[in-house]
Amino acid sequence: MPLSALDLPSTDPTPIFEHFRGSFGTELLVAAAAHLKVFEKLAQHPMFHDDVRREIGLASRPASVLFTTLRAMGLIVESWGNLELSALAKDHLVAGQPFDVSDYLGLASQNPGVLEMLERLKSNKPASAAAKEGTAFIFREGIDSAMEQEASARRLTLSLAGRAKNVAPHLAANVPLEGIKHLLDVGGGTGIYSIALLQKHPQLTATVLDGPEVLKVTAEMAAAYGVADRLTCVAGDMFKDALPSCDAVLLSNVLHDWDVPQCRDLLRRCSAAIPSGGKLLIHDVFLADTLDGPLPVALYSAALFTLTEGRAYSAAEYRAWLTECGLTSAKVIPTLIHCGVLVGTKK
Repeated sequence: MPLSALDLPSTDPTPIFEHFRGSFGTELLVAAAAHLKVFEKLAQHPMFHDDVRREIGLASRPASVLFTTLRAMGLIVESWGNLELSALAKDHLVAGQPFDVSDYLGLASQNPGVLEMLERLKSNKPASAAAKEGTAFIFREGIDSAMEQEASARRLTLSLAGRAKNVAPHLAANVPLEGIKHLLDVGGGTGIYSIALLQKHPQLTATVLDGPEVLKVTAEMAAAYGVADRLTCVAGDMFKDALPSCDAVLLSNVLHDWDVPQCRDLLRRCSAAIPSGGKLLIHDVFLADTLDGPLPVALYSAALFTLTEGRAYSAAEYRAWLTECGLTSAKVIPTLIHCGVLVGTKK
């Protein structure tokens, strides 16, 4: 009997992921206090975001990850475009204050994780896997990727499926697909999101676009879930190759792997693949539009930053890019584990 991708987990695994990502909060906090001296600099006077960024020697992406996390922690606030210390930081993270704990944080300043985070912040480059595997979680021409090697591609793809299997039934239950006959799942990995949608909507067919080694796993999953006759695997580079025409495009946990220029380029390419009235589904985590939290998403953004060329984005950032492509969008529809769906409709 085929497996079901529509069965919901009886418990919500979100706390497990929050605990798993908690270490990134420690690393960013200690790096900010002991190495980059963010609190020391802001104690002198409020500063514009870009002025602080230049003062501590960070590019835009790492600065966004760091400042969003510190704001989510309630340690810095934004007022009239300036970043300044919160009351909490003024009391406890400024040298010379009677209740300063910055030296206590400094006890972890040489921890390997803190030093690795500091290197990622300063270099603005993702950590690499073992030299023989290359970068772990991103795949495109010009990047030596673990996703190009059969063993590592299988391991990483199936590892990511652990979360996806929990989220997929929520996506299928909530995403609107009225009038959609063919779905293109770009960077679809195991294809579990497409599989859940296929099981939910009998009229639907789907194409999963990914690397050839990843698609070996996709084909196995489609067979195990009984949808191999409605799911097609297409090997390709989403930044280079022509995208198949379709009624809707799904980008599930894809855009957060890439920096702003790549996100905008990919959205333009996906928009070109759908007709007027077609849908572009961004399934991802979303920062607050004010870029000051929520903290679990800010910490996930830090994890993405260390492993990929991207970070988490806000719905406002995605909406601006969708508008550039001639798409309108509505509210984010929640799924699970801090994820949601932002639906863009082509005019």
